[in-house]
Amino acid sequence: MDSKSAEVTVDLNRCMGHARCHSLAPAVYDLDDEGKSVVIRNPVPPELVNEAEEGAQACPEHAITVRYHH
Repeated sequence: MDSKSAEVTVDLNRCMGHARCHSLAPAVYDLDDEGKSVVIRNPVPPELVNEAEEGAQACPEHAITVRYHH
């Protein structure tokens, strides 16, 4: 298991509400009333960093940034 945590941000101007992040990592991402991504675990604990990364990589708009803390 990785020991790094991460800070995740979503650029709501780029997010188009595809919800791929939420479907891959529901413990990290939720959807707001407009269907746009909202980060619900910040900082993301080490045990959820891989899920956060998968959700970010699945975003077709590249609206999610994951920054790591060591």
